[in-house]
Amino acid sequence: MASEQELKKANPLHKEFQNLLDEDFKDRKLKENEIIKATVTELTKNFVVVDCKAKMEGMIPIEEFKNDDELSKLKVGSVIDVYLERIESFKGEIVISRDKARKMKAWKKMEKVFETQEELTGYITGKVKGGFIANVEGLPCFMPSSQIDVRPLKKVDHLMNTPLKVIATRIDRNRGNVCVSRRAVIEKSKNAEITEALKNIKEGDIVDHAIVKATTDWGIFLDINGIDALLHVSDLSHGRVKKPSDLVTIGQKLKVKITKIDPKTNRVSASVKALTEDPYSNIDKKYKVGEIYQGVVTKIMEYGCFVRIEEGIEGLIHNSELDWTNRNIKPNTVLSVSQKIKFKIVSIDKETKRISLSYKAILDNPWDKIKKSTGKETKIKINNITDKAIFGELLDSSLTGMLHYKELSYEENIEDLKKFKKNDIINVKIIEIKDDKIRFSKRALDKDPLDWFKDNKKKEGDVITTRIHEVLKNGVKVALDKDKKLIVTIKKADLAKESADARPEVFSPGNALDAKITEIDLKTRKVKLSVKAAQIDEEKSLIAKFGEGATKSGATLKGIFEKAIGSKKKKKEDK
Repeated sequence: MASEQELKKANPLHKEFQNLLDEDFKDRKLKENEIIKATVTELTKNFVVVDCKAKMEGMIPIEEFKNDDELSKLKVGSVIDVYLERIESFKGEIVISRDKARKMKAWKKMEKVFETQEELTGYITGKVKGGFIANVEGLPCFMPSSQIDVRPLKKVDHLMNTPLKVIATRIDRNRGNVCVSRRAVIEKSKNAEITEALKNIKEGDIVDHAIVKATTDWGIFLDINGIDALLHVSDLSHGRVKKPSDLVTIGQKLKVKITKIDPKTNRVSASVKALTEDPYSNIDKKYKVGEIYQGVVTKIMEYGCFVRIEEGIEGLIHNSELDWTNRNIKPNTVLSVSQKIKFKIVSIDKETKRISLSYKAILDNPWDKIKKSTGKETKIKINNITDKAIFGELLDSSLTGMLHYKELSYEENIEDLKKFKKNDIINVKIIEIKDDKIRFSKRALDKDPLDWFKDNKKKEGDVITTRIHEVLKNGVKVALDKDKKLIVTIKKADLAKESADARPEVFSPGNALDAKITEIDLKTRKVKLSVKAAQIDEEKSLIAKFGEGATKSGATLKGIFEKAIGSKKKKKEDK
């Protein structure tokens, strides 16, 4: 039995139809992944049927025509652009898309207008994180929140789904992303208006009707014939201005001078103080350094006080110039705003417009009274005790000085600080006044133990008899005077000539010990004694005295020493 295919081939009518169909498609050049023309043949509830000159008609979902009201304009016979994905699918159907055609066309157009910065019409269709989705020529684009207007908007409902002019600001071809900006269009239009308006003004012009639009802590925004201008706080007055809002109100008209116009940014700067003469131009003729004048305190800061000398001229009194006794005093404890005071001008810098003033210069200087008090005994009240010193205030003035722990006693023991407490009143001697600093001494009120050397006419090189006060591991402490106020340490190496005899443990407190004064420095309070040096000197003396006779008689050095020592003992016993 013959198959269906064989019957069709045998049928001459079928063969003729196939030839006509092949001949028709021979002239139709359809390529996949391109935009082609299609004619609407039917409009159904769910699809738009089109003729693409393919083997069969294509069907496009009705949803692809609802974005920009294109569906209402469609009718049978309308020619539209569609994107050809597949000429024939596995089902034998042609696969086309109106939406993809629209997006591809929009992308190609977007690439062109991105280079030329041409304006396009878009619709904001939704909000996403950081911005909005805008449909531009059928292409979904991202519009950052900062690019929707020149000023931040609290509400954007009035801009949703309405035609807006935008400019493409960035295109990512790899990801297929586009960023657009409405703000750029507004600024572009505004800049064009400003550029035109700027032709009517120039630098140096004086404007009588500049309107205050807004104020900030650092300046004022003005409207000059539709042009935004900035009046910086430093250009409001030749003097110091605390807050611009204290001088002007919104809507107020000001007379200003145009000081600068930036042609690149179209920014305009204005000034009020430029309308008047700079009071600093002849300040050196009005005011002299070292002279006393009167002014009003206008502002108090942590580092000092500002004083208005005259309108437009202010000077600074630094903390260090407020009080003689406290260089870091808090300004608000000395002066107050609006207070009238006298002051002395310390310096004038005409170029930087800075004037330094002194308030303490008009007050009595307590340092002048105390300059000649060095060496005098006085009383102080303890204000503070630190790790190494006591700080006290003179009772007869407000000046403060330092009493170091080494000046508490001649023993220079840091533990002596524990004997005192805050608010104690003690007697001290002023030992130094230098660079507005006072040094006290408590031990200077007592007799210096080192005076023992002067009183007993002892000098470096003399041998003296001491008493062992304390035995240490590395030496001994000896007392030079009866009251045991002058204590000196003799190191182990200086205890004897022979190392075997230089052991501290062979000595006992109270024993007499002859030692040589090898060093005295009264300024550094350094005293050095050596038993070893005394023994060496004594040996040299004995050799010098008995050495020659001893050699002739054959006597030994030990015998000479014993004989010499014995003769000394005998003389002492006879006495």
